[in-house]
Amino acid sequence: MNNWKIAIRNFRKNKFYGLINVAGLTVGLAACFLIIMYLQHEMGFDQFFKDSERIYQVNVSARFGGDEYDTSNTPPPVGEALAEEFPEVESYTRFHMPGDLILRNLDRKFTESNIWLVDSNFLEFFSFALMEGDAATCLEGTRSIVLTENMAQKYFGTASALGKEIFMEEEVYTVTGVLKNLPQLSSLQFDALAPIASSRRVDFFSWSWIWLQVDTYVKLAQPLDAGERSALEAKFPPMVRKNAASAYKRLGQDIDEFFRQGNRWELSLTPLEDVHLYTSGIGGRLTTKSDIRDVYIFGTIGFFILLLACINFMNLSTARSMGRAREVGVRKVLGSQRSGLIWQFMTEAMLYSFVAALLAIALSQVMLPMFNQMMDIELGVPDLLSGWSLTAFLVLPVLAGLLAGSYPSFYLSKFKPVAVLKSKIPTVSGSHAWVRSSLVVFQFAISVTLVICTLIVLQQINYSTNGDLGMDKENVLVIRNAQLLGEKAKSFKNEMQNLPEVSHASIATDLPAIGWEFTDYYIPERDATNPDLMEDLSLSSYMVDDDFIPVVGFEIIEGRGFNDERGLDSLAVIVNEETVRMVGWENPIGKRLTYPGGRNETYEVVGVIKDFHARSMQYSIEPFALFHESSKSYDLEYKRLAVKIASGSERRVLDKAKALWTSFAPNAPFGFSFLDDEINALYQSEERLGTVLSSFTFLSIFVACLGLLGLIAYTTEQRTKEIGIRKVLGASTVGIVGLLSKDFFQLVIFALILAAPVAYFFMKNWLQDFAYPVDIEWWVFALAGLVALLVTFLTVGFQSVKAALANPVESLRSE
Repeated sequence: MNNWKIAIRNFRKNKFYGLINVAGLTVGLAACFLIIMYLQHEMGFDQFFKDSERIYQVNVSARFGGDEYDTSNTPPPVGEALAEEFPEVESYTRFHMPGDLILRNLDRKFTESNIWLVDSNFLEFFSFALMEGDAATCLEGTRSIVLTENMAQKYFGTASALGKEIFMEEEVYTVTGVLKNLPQLSSLQFDALAPIASSRRVDFFSWSWIWLQVDTYVKLAQPLDAGERSALEAKFPPMVRKNAASAYKRLGQDIDEFFRQGNRWELSLTPLEDVHLYTSGIGGRLTTKSDIRDVYIFGTIGFFILLLACINFMNLSTARSMGRAREVGVRKVLGSQRSGLIWQFMTEAMLYSFVAALLAIALSQVMLPMFNQMMDIELGVPDLLSGWSLTAFLVLPVLAGLLAGSYPSFYLSKFKPVAVLKSKIPTVSGSHAWVRSSLVVFQFAISVTLVICTLIVLQQINYSTNGDLGMDKENVLVIRNAQLLGEKAKSFKNEMQNLPEVSHASIATDLPAIGWEFTDYYIPERDATNPDLMEDLSLSSYMVDDDFIPVVGFEIIEGRGFNDERGLDSLAVIVNEETVRMVGWENPIGKRLTYPGGRNETYEVVGVIKDFHARSMQYSIEPFALFHESSKSYDLEYKRLAVKIASGSERRVLDKAKALWTSFAPNAPFGFSFLDDEINALYQSEERLGTVLSSFTFLSIFVACLGLLGLIAYTTEQRTKEIGIRKVLGASTVGIVGLLSKDFFQLVIFALILAAPVAYFFMKNWLQDFAYPVDIEWWVFALAGLVALLVTFLTVGFQSVKAALANPVESLRSE
């Protein structure tokens, strides 16, 4: 108890240093508390499901037609085949995301983009909680629908929705169940469920092992470790060959020849509990996925910010060693043992840490809404007081106090009483000064590393969103659900194109960044003069009209665009540069592509467009084609109307478009977006990383400045009489400031030298995820160094000027 009284007395006596210590530890602990809450959130996904340890996501890893990919999108028959062939597979379930659908009842209608079509056992397989209905029967038949609680209130208010009717795409469905709102720790997030048996598309492709539009999950008889899972996966290839042979034959290809050509088609399993964090390299349609590397990055940042705060305490404590030295000497003369002095100084550190912890908890709650927005999650006060967070509140202050107080305790307690009472107090020279300088170098090395990483992340985001995408994304209005206009679609397009603010309008099956392009396999025309041409080509495509290229600003580099006035483009195709490179054509205009499925159509290449990014720049540009709408190459359930508008006319065009839509399709809601917003949305995770790095970089610099302030305070305290003598002998204020600042600038420069290769290594690895990364340029390191030097100048300069302006008589009087 006496140690606590002395600690409180010292805190009151040295409020300035005490407040700096508390401020540093408060910021460090608050940052750690928030990051630990985030880590707890990210690591807890999908563990609430019954039998979650036995549920696995089925993935496809394939190489076909020069295209390689890993995806969680599977063919429709995969689940049934796995259940029939392998006794380890107890059951399976599937879901299909059809895209935008119109839901309406008598007085409410909305475009819904998150309705899933699922197998009838979906709610038994995944143990979501039902408020109304029976999980075993509510998805039977083809015209039943299950709504989440929020969705039910959206259409039916507070009354029970069970048994009521709702229209989906003009078909009547009956509400057979209402789910409690889904837990945010579920990777599966939807607004409504309907039977997959109601989908004509899924039924049409039920034979196909190439149409990858269904996600499949299997439940195994028992959980498998990594080795057991690999052994099971090794049994899959013969099953694939046997079951997929008829599908390939239907497309005119022998499956054995397919594999002899070096192609690959493999299945693998991912544990459900790993889907959220460990499948960043596996494509798919789940929007809830994160990356375990982000968890490591944020966890490391939190650890280092707390460590910087503890280093501050060490520096500030040793900076005040002169003031505490006589206290140590007197207490030792009066009989205090070194162990008792160590506990005294550790108690002081604990006091600061506990006070900081209480403030950090309050600061965490204040910052929680901003943190939620920054991380795109929903954490509340209960999350502050549960699981890892509660443990962190109890353990971190103790660990921080022990870490912060360890070095000062052992350093101060070893002073010799005779020496300090004769005023022979240790100086800054020696190993302890080296330790303090090293700690400041470490602090600024961490801060400079974060500055460099932040600049490179922001540079990559800027390049991805504002670099050359191969198209003009600006001022393109996208009106969804153009398929609902039916035969009126062209009339609506013409009305839009007649608006004075509109230069072009186009109807297309999709646009870059908005949806999923249609992908299929084609056979390029053989060239007798070039026997090395590709035999099979994986080709993604949109089906478009004559005005599509002007709307999105594609550049035609060879041949022509579509012009179907004479009806000659129904068997025409426009390809991108990558298609020409991949196939090996030297003169692509006039060459042909044959689609072996369907009617065995052959298309003539009439134009080549410059490569463009249909997806995020994390992915390489792939072979891509544009087919004319008159070709009817494939039948998709949705279409978009893209409109090129004049800059600054967005509000006027939207008002006119909505009025036109209401007159053409009164029963369908008006849905729209802008192409540039859709493209920017592709980089949400990178923008989040940039925002987090920027915020925590600022915190690290703030904490490091407190440490620097501690060291300059120590130095000026030790050199007070030297400064007084120099001023008496005629030294200028500028000269004294330069004298005191020089050593600190050297420390910061040394920190930059250490930080540069570390930041380069980490960012080089991070940029490998992008097919088109920015170059890491010298100016990034120069700017980071300039920021560090400027911060150092402001921090050190304040204390140095204060010392230089002090009255030399006062500093010499005690001599």
